[in-house]
Amino acid sequence: MRGPCVALMGAGLLACAGAAQADELRASGKLLLTQGVSDIEGAAGGGIATWALIAGYETRDGIGGNVHATGIQLKDYQFRTYGAALGFRDRVELSYAHQEFDTQGTGEKLGLGHGFTFGQDVYGVKVKVAGDAVYNQDSWMPQVALGAQFKRADQSAVISFLGGQHSSGVDYFVAASKVFLDESLVLNGTVRATKANQTGLLGFGGNRGDDYHAEFEGSAALLLTRKFAVGVEYRTKPDNLNGLKEDDWADVFAAYAINKHLSVTAAYVDLGEIATFKHENGVYLSLQAGF
Repeated sequence: MRGPCVALMGAGLLACAGAAQADELRASGKLLLTQGVSDIEGAAGGGIATWALIAGYETRDGIGGNVHATGIQLKDYQFRTYGAALGFRDRVELSYAHQEFDTQGTGEKLGLGHGFTFGQDVYGVKVKVAGDAVYNQDSWMPQVALGAQFKRADQSAVISFLGGQHSSGVDYFVAASKVFLDESLVLNGTVRATKANQTGLLGFGGNRGDDYHAEFEGSAALLLTRKFAVGVEYRTKPDNLNGLKEDDWADVFAAYAINKHLSVTAAYVDLGEIATFKHENGVYLSLQAGF
């Protein structure tokens, strides 16, 4: 198995409330959690998957946004990310995230030094082009969004030594999200065109190829109560570097919305093999605040 930070995602989908939330929908725009949560790249969605949902609780007449902080403690590594996203008229999203992958004591075994950290900045844009995940309950048509994420890693010398071709790159994606209110179910599927190694922390392209790969990100969440949801996620990955196998990611999560301004997500994550170290699983915790 292999799969990181899924936890965050599911939470967002929970958007699915039932008929009881219809009044809330009319009174204050989006339903609780229908902005999703912040994924590891800063966009609205799940933990490891980007969704078609737009950040913030704004409707077509306003502006919304959020900030997030996420930590994942693995067997041999630690991953951290923080950032912010803005949603404009529930149509356009701009996002930013700074990621840090701390090798901790494993850095010495890899010859990098204790606590050696790979960092990356991710700048994203997403545009809703069709459908509405919540309002279109009389149709199977999902909400569809197109987007791009520019990524810039900060360890270019090490990336080159490992076989990476570039220290910066751009991911392109199309995402489809659907909330089924009667079933309290949220589903998402995303296809990402990418060259990224470990989402870009180890650069882009490699000695096995420098072409774009079409990868899949899937999420499913079930709303157990109006504020609490559980779910799963899975994300496929390219494998560009000789000697540094890259596994797919997966996770199981639970998300709780305290209110529309604060939510917390916890998950069991499995990142698979990272830099020859296998079974990199652990605990994920994310906190999001917004409006």
